[in-house]
Amino acid sequence: MNLSVGDKIETKKNHPCGKKSFVFTVLRVGADIKIKCDNCGREVMFPRLKIEKMIKKIVQ
Repeated sequence: MNLSVGDKIETKKNHPCGKKSFVFTVLRVGADIKIKCDNCGREVMFPRLKIEKMIKKIVQ
């Protein structure tokens, strides 16, 4: 899967920040991928293999 910085992704599960937020922004791409919740702004890093399983679709 080709991800680049600035892409918006929609995940299968929501972020537990209170509101059902499924949309994240990609901040860093490499062996680990850093994403930011569009609702609360929290940044999380995941290994590439794990995040590819989490992604439902790429919005942008």
